Amino acid sequence: MRAQPEASHFIDGAYVEDPAGAALDVVYSATGETIARLHSATPAIIDSAVKSGRRAQREWAALAPVERGRVLRRAADIIRARNRELSELETLDTGKPIQETLVADATSGADCLEFFGGIATTINGETIPLGRDWAYTRREALGLCVGIGAWNYPTQIACWKAAPALACGNAMIFKPSEVTPLCALKVAEILIEAGAPKGLFNVVQGFGDVGAALVEHPLVDKVSLTGSVPTGAKVYAAAAKGIKHVTMELGGKSPLIVFDDADVENAISGAMLGNFYSSGQICSNGTRVFVHKAIKERFLERLGERTRTIVIGDPMDEATQMGPLVSHDHREKVAAYLEAGTRDGARLVVGGSTLSLPGLETGAYVEPTIFADVSDDMTIAREEIFGPVMCVLDFTDEEDVVERANGTEFGLSAAVYTSDLERAHRVIGKLAAGTCWINAYNLTPVEMPFGGVKRSGVGRENARAAVDFYTQVKSVYVAMGPQETPY
Repeated sequence: MRAQPEASHFIDGAYVEDPAGAALDVVYSATGETIARLHSATPAIIDSAVKSGRRAQREWAALAPVERGRVLRRAADIIRARNRELSELETLDTGKPIQETLVADATSGADCLEFFGGIATTINGETIPLGRDWAYTRREALGLCVGIGAWNYPTQIACWKAAPALACGNAMIFKPSEVTPLCALKVAEILIEAGAPKGLFNVVQGFGDVGAALVEHPLVDKVSLTGSVPTGAKVYAAAAKGIKHVTMELGGKSPLIVFDDADVENAISGAMLGNFYSSGQICSNGTRVFVHKAIKERFLERLGERTRTIVIGDPMDEATQMGPLVSHDHREKVAAYLEAGTRDGARLVVGGSTLSLPGLETGAYVEPTIFADVSDDMTIAREEIFGPVMCVLDFTDEEDVVERANGTEFGLSAAVYTSDLERAHRVIGKLAAGTCWINAYNLTPVEMPFGGVKRSGVGRENARAAVDFYTQVKSVYVAMGPQETPY
């Protein structure tokens, strides 16, 4: 077991185990090897995490904001100093290539901790003049937050949830995905090393029942989920029973629109980044690529050429550009979509199959795949595949492509490629999506809010916008004279 942690959970500043919990095996998807065995949280583990989190939150909130900020910034420095080892663990946890994890995972988590550590002292209220009297507001912590992570970016998601929560004076219990449970434990270790109180960021492992128990716990004040729409609907409903605050960052089927005046090479770069990075396992991916008919065949020819050069192989080899999917079960789901695309009449341009690589025959690999001549009603154009499968659709009219792009229950992301910036801003203004790009794709700096509309979620992560979702406003009226009354 090459990645076995000291124990399954991290609570009150230490590793904790309860072997009575259901076994949870961690499988390296490049080889099928079991690299760690953990246990799902029992009710006793959950109770311990809640109690220590509530205690730590009171201690943490009493600190001056500048002190909270220092802890987060120290944690960011530690993560950067250990980027190599954290990236290797992320690769083992997810199967993503080390070439990617070295630049996109722990480092982005460090960016987030640094940003929110830097703004901790600026989370202020306002004064309101009322003539003789006046009022002021305070931004106060919500209390104990629960973060539930997805399996595709375990380190980044843990930090994206922890950093704003902690900067605002909250504590957090984080439940990673049972598929990728290892990296969040390291984040918890590092926060303690950076000076956070014991219990401030607890990590508990488990399946859906553990997440449900945390969401429904009466001492939990806020839930932040990254996951699928079906999971989000269940968590949202459970949180509503307790009138809890929520942030939901859910799935997407995002449009990427390429007009006939676009820089074709740049648009292809964006389409490839928005479909093949992380083996396509990114919620914001632009998996519906609308290409103007005037440049469609030129676009497809060059796209095919570049896609065939992608280096697929051992994730620990820095030359590898694409690794396996996160699990063999997920590969089967993606393979079913490949069959659906062919069955529904889409034209297969590149790929279309699972892969068996020499020396990695048991890995969960899928070819990067491009379907052309895709229609809006095809299964592959309507459902989130979460794999390296690009759907290319035709268009000629701006109004028509906007209507088609918006014709989905999702609304996470969108992009426009064009040299006409007036058109770019006009089209972006009409697209029903929460996170958009012009002549770029999937760039998500922490300084920019991230989140969706429609069934892609509620609330925002990152930037100052996240503060609104980890604080509550208290209004205070100050009388400067005697109370007036008609009685």
